[in-house]
Amino acid sequence: MCLCSQLSTTSWGWARPPGRRRALSCRTCCPPARPGCGTTRSCASGDYTDFYSSRQHAANVGIMFRGKDNALMPNWLHLPVGYHGRASSIVVSGTPIRRPMGQMRPDDSKPPVYGPSKLLDIELEMARDLGRPVSPDLTRSPRQAFFVGPGNRLGEPIPISKAQEHIFGMVLMNDWSARDIQRWEYVPLGPFLGKSFATTISPWVVPMEALMPFVVPNPEQDPKPLPYLCHDQPYTFDIKLSVALRGEGMSQGVPICKSNFKHMYWTMLQQLTHHSVNGCNLRPGDLLASGTISGPEPDSFGSMLELSWRGTQPIELGIGQTRRFLQDGDEVIITGHCQGDGYRVGFGHCTGKVLPALPPA
Repeated sequence: MCLCSQLSTTSWGWARPPGRRRALSCRTCCPPARPGCGTTRSCASGDYTDFYSSRQHAANVGIMFRGKDNALMPNWLHLPVGYHGRASSIVVSGTPIRRPMGQMRPDDSKPPVYGPSKLLDIELEMARDLGRPVSPDLTRSPRQAFFVGPGNRLGEPIPISKAQEHIFGMVLMNDWSARDIQRWEYVPLGPFLGKSFATTISPWVVPMEALMPFVVPNPEQDPKPLPYLCHDQPYTFDIKLSVALRGEGMSQGVPICKSNFKHMYWTMLQQLTHHSVNGCNLRPGDLLASGTISGPEPDSFGSMLELSWRGTQPIELGIGQTRRFLQDGDEVIITGHCQGDGYRVGFGHCTGKVLPALPPA
């Protein structure tokens, strides 16, 4: 991304051609491809945070592992739950993904074992790059100055009334997840090796200014959040999303999920504000992800864990193939767009193909 992402929100809008300030497609963001050129990441993120902000997804997972009476944890309706991820393994769309090795305990009556994950999963997500820095000190590194990033100093929270000024744009994201490794390791500190092996993002950022025509009312939140998380401004977006899976030998991908970003319970303004409320400083290039985007219908669930209901219901791919979790050679294709009156704002593709595990030499 260019240096204009470090300017004000007004400047972001005026950076586009006058005739296209309303309808921005992905092609507006990216120059035409040249022979011999490859795709690179839209930014080099110094930090990465993943939230858990779909109520349907959180409830589905809770029901699977804790039962209906304890579907949501006590804190879930009061704050945007999140965790800090591994920025070094964020890769651009098209990068092959190696099946991770790790420790797991498939049989609770036996000791843990070491080997390749057998429950490799996807998570349909969207992530956003955050706006301009407010201090020149935050742009000294060439890596940080070249890409987008937020701008609060250490110890200075971002109030929710100012949060929009720090959100530049959005990308598609696949939060690859090894469920068997994750299940054995995550108590009490949360995800580690079950998540840190790879995160795929689409190769360019769609600016928030281009998405404003697709804003929809925020979801009703009951109980009402604490005052620092309250805002009246609509900041939920109608972004149509789909996931397809193409196994080896298949000529094209088969749709397995159709969802929408508008299903998220916590807004990006609330996520950003909560992230900084303790004084945490967000820096240029930081990436914040939505969490799995699951809708109310079974075909809108944003992970194979949910689509197969913990592996008990095979996902039909046609031609005699089914999946519960990913197999070697499977390619996952995530797409997304906003549909306007006679125009479309596209996010491109977020793809990755699973390679066999590679044990240590």
